[in-house]
Amino acid sequence: MVPAATRLRTRLAAGGRRLQFSALPITQCAVAAGGAWFVANELLGHARPFFAPIAAVITLGVSLGSRLRRVAELVIGVSLGVLVGDLLISVIGSGSWQIVLVVALAMAVAVFADGATLLVAQAGASAVLVATLLPPGDAGGFDRCIDALAGGAVGLLVAAVLPADPVGPVRREARALLDELAAVLVRTADALRDRDAEAASAALARARASQPLIDELRAALRGGHEVTRVSPPLRRRRRELAKFAELAERADYAMRNARVLVRRTYTALCDDEPAAPELADVLNELATAVRALTAELGRDGDRVLAREPVIDVVRHVKELAGTFTPGPSEVVIVAQARSIALDMLQATGMSRPDALAAMRNGSDGD
Repeated sequence: MVPAATRLRTRLAAGGRRLQFSALPITQCAVAAGGAWFVANELLGHARPFFAPIAAVITLGVSLGSRLRRVAELVIGVSLGVLVGDLLISVIGSGSWQIVLVVALAMAVAVFADGATLLVAQAGASAVLVATLLPPGDAGGFDRCIDALAGGAVGLLVAAVLPADPVGPVRREARALLDELAAVLVRTADALRDRDAEAASAALARARASQPLIDELRAALRGGHEVTRVSPPLRRRRRELAKFAELAERADYAMRNARVLVRRTYTALCDDEPAAPELADVLNELATAVRALTAELGRDGDRVLAREPVIDVVRHVKELAGTFTPGPSEVVIVAQARSIALDMLQATGMSRPDALAAMRNGSDGD
C-alpha cells in the first residue's frame, strides 16, 4: 500500500504541474476581467458593468478555443437575454416564477435561432442576471450589450498582448497520441507472442478508446492557429503548426490502421490461426519507431532522425516475407504494419511519393 505522505506528494506535484500549464491562461483571464471593468466603468461610464468582466473571462477561457466565435456568440446571447429580461421584468416584476418565465423564453428564442451552446447558455444567464440584480424598470439593456462587446474585445486584446504558446499544447497532445499508439503496438505484440486472445482484446479496447486523444490534438491545433491569428508576433510559428497538422493527420490514420491490425490479431488468436512469432518483433520495432518520432517533436523542421527506424521495420517485413507463406490474418497484419510505417514516414515531413519510394528502396533518401 502506498503511504499517505507519498500519495500527498504525488497529488501536490500533479497539482503544481497543472497550475504551471494554466498559469498564463489564468493571468490572461484575471488581467482581462480587470481591464474590461475599467473600460466599461471608467471609459464608457456604465454603472455596474458586470457583463464586461464576465465576457472577457468567457472569451478567453482557461484553455484555447475559438475566441472570435465566442465573442460573437457572447454578444448575441447577452443581447437576447437582456432584451427578453428587460422587456418582461419591467412589466411583470421580479420573483421565482418570473425568473422561470424569463429564462425559459430567452433560451427558447436562442434555440429557435439555432444558437450554439454558449449562445443559449449566455442568453439564459443574462436573463437571470437581469431578473435578479436589476430592479424592475431599470433601463440600460443596450449598455449591457456594449459591456459584453467591450469585455470580448478586451479579452482578445489581452490574448494578443499576453499570447499563449501556440505550439506547446499541440506538442504535448501529439506526444500523448503517439505514446498511446506505441503502447497499443507493444501490447498487441505481447498478445501475439503469448497467443493471448484476452490480451489482444484489451489492446483492441485501448485502440478504440484513443479517439479523444485525436480530438484533443485537433483542438490544440485549432487553438494554436487562433493564437497566431490574434497575435501578430507569433504568426511566424504557423509553419511549425502546419507540420504538426500533417503529423496529426498521419497519426490519426496510423491509429486507425492499428485498430484494424489489433482486431485482426484478436480474430486470429480467437480462431487459433497460425501467426509467425517474428510478427511480434515487427510490431515491437514499429513501436520503437513511433517513440523515435515522439522524441523528435521538439525539433524544428522535418523529423529526419525518426525515418531510419521506420525504414528498418520495412526492411524487416521484406526479409520476413521470404521466409514463410503468410496466412490470411498474417497478410492483413503485415499490410497494416506497412501502412502504419507509411503514415509515420509522412509524419516526419516526407511526401507520400517519397515515402513510398523510401519503402521500396529501403532508404530514407538522405
